[in-house]
Amino acid sequence: MPQPPASQDNNPVQVNTAQVEGLPSEDAEELISPPRFPPEEEAALLSESNEKKSDANTLFSSAKYENAINKYEEATAICPHYLDYELAVLKSNIAACYLKLEQYKEAIKSATESLENLSRSEKAALESAEKSGGGDKDEDTEEDEPEEEIVSVGAQKSAPAIVKETEAQQVAHRRQDDILRIRAKALMRRARAKSELGGWSNLSGAEEDYKALSTMTNLSAADEKIVRAQLRTLPPRVKAAQEKEMSEMWGKLKDLGNGILKPFGLSTDNFQMVKDEKSGGYSMNFNQNPKP
Repeated sequence: MPQPPASQDNNPVQVNTAQVEGLPSEDAEELISPPRFPPEEEAALLSESNEKKSDANTLFSSAKYENAINKYEEATAICPHYLDYELAVLKSNIAACYLKLEQYKEAIKSATESLENLSRSEKAALESAEKSGGGDKDEDTEEDEPEEEIVSVGAQKSAPAIVKETEAQQVAHRRQDDILRIRAKALMRRARAKSELGGWSNLSGAEEDYKALSTMTNLSAADEKIVRAQLRTLPPRVKAAQEKEMSEMWGKLKDLGNGILKPFGLSTDNFQMVKDEKSGGYSMNFNQNPKP
C-alpha cells in the first residue's frame, strides 16, 4: 500500500479528544472537525491525486486492473481525508477493478466504503446549502403592526415568481447530482459482487441494493434492465440459499447433540419436535425407541 506523501504528515495539531472537559472521548471526537489543509496545499494535493486517478483510468481502459488498483490507492492516499466525494469516486473505481478480477469480497468492501463516503459528502452538501440558502427573516425585525397583503389583479393572474438560486445553492445541487450518480454506480457494483459471491447473506444484501436502485431515477436504460432482471431472479436464489444454510446448520447442531447424548445411550432421534397446528408453536416429545 503506498504511503501518503510527506506533506500530509504536516497536519494541523489535533486536539486530544480525551481531554475535552466534561465529555467522554467518543462524544468529544464527534464535536471536533477533522483538521483541514490550507487552501493552496489542499488544491495541490487534490491535483496530484487527480493525476494519479487519470493514470489509473488509463490502466483500467487497458485492462491492467491490478496496476489500476495500485494507482487508485495512491490517489486515495494523497487525497485529503475529508474530501469524501473525491474519495468515494476513487473507491467506487477500485470496486470496479475488483469486479473485473472477480475478487468479489474486495469489491464489496470498496463499494461499501464508497457509499459511506457519499453519505458523509451528502450530509456536508446539505448543510452547506442550508447555510447559504438565506432568505430567513431577521429574528430582531419588529412586527408591531399587523400585515396587510395588497395584491393587484394582474399579479393575482400571473404565474408564481421564479426564485433564483444562489451560486452556492447551484453548486450544492450539482454536487447532489454527482453524489446520486456515484451512489448508483457503487450500488450496482456492490450488488453484482454480492450476487456473484452467493450465500444467503450476500444474496439478501444484493436484493436490498437492487431494491434501492429500483427507486433511483438516474439509472441508464441498461442498468434499469439489469435491476429488473435481478429483482426477478434473486428471490428464489435467496430462498434456496436460506434453506441450504438452515439445513447445514441443523445438521451441525444434530451432530453436536449426538456427541453430547451418546454417553447416555441416546441420540437426537430420541427427541421429536411436534407442531401445534392451533398455536403454531412446537413441543418436544421423547421417544425411547425411535424408528431407524
